[in-house]
Amino acid sequence: MATHKASASARSGSTRATARWRTGTAAPRGRPTSTRPKGFAIAAALLALAGTTGLASTSARGDSSELRRDLAVAAYGSVGGQQKPDGFRFKSGVELINVTATVTDRSGRFYSRLRLEDFIVYEDNQQVEVTHFSAERTPVSLGIVVDTSGSMVGEKWSAAVNSIDRFFRMMNDELDEFFLYRFSANADLVADWTTDRDRLANVLGRIHPNGGTAMYDAAAEAVPMAHSGQNRKKAVVIISDGNDTSSRVGVSEVKQIVRETEVLVYAVGIDGQGQPTFQRPAPPIRRPQPRLPIPFPFPGGRGGTGRIPMPNPGGYPPIGGGGGGGTYSVGGGADDRVNVMALREITDDSGGRTEIVRDFRDLDPAVASIADELSQQYYLGYPSPGHKDGRWHTIRVEVRDPSLRVRARKGYVATP
Repeated sequence: MATHKASASARSGSTRATARWRTGTAAPRGRPTSTRPKGFAIAAALLALAGTTGLASTSARGDSSELRRDLAVAAYGSVGGQQKPDGFRFKSGVELINVTATVTDRSGRFYSRLRLEDFIVYEDNQQVEVTHFSAERTPVSLGIVVDTSGSMVGEKWSAAVNSIDRFFRMMNDELDEFFLYRFSANADLVADWTTDRDRLANVLGRIHPNGGTAMYDAAAEAVPMAHSGQNRKKAVVIISDGNDTSSRVGVSEVKQIVRETEVLVYAVGIDGQGQPTFQRPAPPIRRPQPRLPIPFPFPGGRGGTGRIPMPNPGGYPPIGGGGGGGTYSVGGGADDRVNVMALREITDDSGGRTEIVRDFRDLDPAVASIADELSQQYYLGYPSPGHKDGRWHTIRVEVRDPSLRVRARKGYVATP
């Protein structure tokens, strides 16, 4: 099994900062100049040390995975109230609230022609003034969290490897950076932050699926790591074919960790018995046309993925806010099948989404659609109202064109 290097501690002392959560210089490209909170740097160093001490045996790997998970959860309970050296606070009780918005038309295609004045943003149902805006493609700090349990053997694992490798190649900005987690009975970081796509492909090629499914443990470790990335946009993509069977943390703990960051979380579940939310795009129906000197163009555009946008079910999730346009599916949650509702608990508050495919051959286009989405989103930023009450504050993003759908993070925790 490929193992990770103890490089997280070196990164924590460098200029690779946490989210650019401050007013003024919210440029869409380039490296942030702020530094991480000391508590987070210490936690990152301990996470790296835990990884290096767990390589001797299977049991050692299990202990190191448990230590990394506990440190990841503890980091978010300890550094939230720390004062940064320049007077700004960590996490969301800060001076700028960052929102990534995905906009689609009625056919599900990404819509990329909006301007700042086309958006309306509300916090706790009160309209706020958006002071930062970008429609440009911005670099991403992203982690892949992939299921390597025994159920993924054979063609399913081959399809996962190919789709992940293609995903990394589609994310082709020179500043895009990645890490890779695998999870079976334990969660293991198998590739630390890198921009080397070939290295990631080599690591994937050396993985052999076996064991149980500790998906929540892997997510609890991966989200804080994504949060430590150098780029303003941060994301995690989870790929799994079954329900969690081995984690020591629960979905509610993972959900809380996600809410305390600006990390977009996506999930792709493979469930042969579930109702899919992703389908292969159907070929266009060509109707008889008058003779023309050149072929008549059919409407199209990037991102025509064939997803089925449906409204959120009534009363779910329990905390409101956010835009429409999410995906909804039924099934899952029984035995070892994909627990769709648990995945939605993890992804939906962040502004990401959950996709379900019934066939492993649909994994590649589903994962590719996420790469496409990350390249066509809008960035919105507004000054924080200054809440330091430790509460969840809802965010709702709307556009003036009623024919368009918006998906964005549904709120943030204003840490004291």
